[in-house]
Amino acid sequence: MKDIVNTKLKFREPVRPFAPSVLEEHAPRYFDLGDDTQAWPREPAKFMLAVLPIAEAERTTIPAVCHAGGTGRLQTVTREGNGRYHKLIERFGQATGVPVILNTSFNLRGEPIVTTPDNALNTFYNSGIDTLVLGDFMVRKDRAG
Repeated sequence: MKDIVNTKLKFREPVRPFAPSVLEEHAPRYFDLGDDTQAWPREPAKFMLAVLPIAEAERTTIPAVCHAGGTGRLQTVTREGNGRYHKLIERFGQATGVPVILNTSFNLRGEPIVTTPDNALNTFYNSGIDTLVLGDFMVRKDRAG
């Protein structure tokens, strides 16, 4: 997945890492949060400000978000904080057994981060991605053309 995102959207070097988004309740399984998982710094992880070791046993399970040193710039997601994103990760976890997804900024190389629907559509049409979810709408490129 990392190669696909780098090729179709980011147009960047394959060694550049992506961030993992994980349901907060599953973070202790995938990341080394230290001895006291109740005391680990939740706020930095909520905003992808914490780089933590990925549990050694899970590194091959989530290779797209595992940095070269075995770490990840963790984002934890709660139902209260972002219900829609939480449900997406939860459904992905139900389908795959892994409640972790790749997260990256939505922009093309050299472009600012998408902040409006017009920006999103422009980035979508100028990239190799084939589907865009924008709020309650799903936009797909014509596969025939």
